[in-house]
Amino acid sequence: MTKKANGITMGAIETRFAEIIWDREPVRSGDLIGICREEFGWNKSTTYTVLRRLTEKGIFKNQNGTVVSVLSRGEYMNRRSTDFVEETFGGSLPAFLAAFTSARNLTPAEADSIKKMIDKYTKEESK
Repeated sequence: MTKKANGITMGAIETRFAEIIWDREPVRSGDLIGICREEFGWNKSTTYTVLRRLTEKGIFKNQNGTVVSVLSRGEYMNRRSTDFVEETFGGSLPAFLAAFTSARNLTPAEADSIKKMIDKYTKEESK
């Protein structure tokens, strides 16, 4: 399955690879080769091929043998969430929340947390 984030897509393996980098960055490319050998059974060229694809997509960069993110995990997840709501619910956050909450009840703590978020962002918008 391919996961798209505002024009940036990652397949399941690419996503797992990205998680490895995000969890360890900055990570030396030599170390990344060893990690991928253990995690996926990849050889050096496979690791570099996947890294090259993700650098071309603007998610990571390899500077002098050290891999760092251009797009943080949080930024990517935000984009992915936005894409999901846009594609599935026509961009309507209320429609998403209605569908989400119809499948299960919110706990009082979850409902309170959502109310606080709404209040916070409503106050920020009115400034």
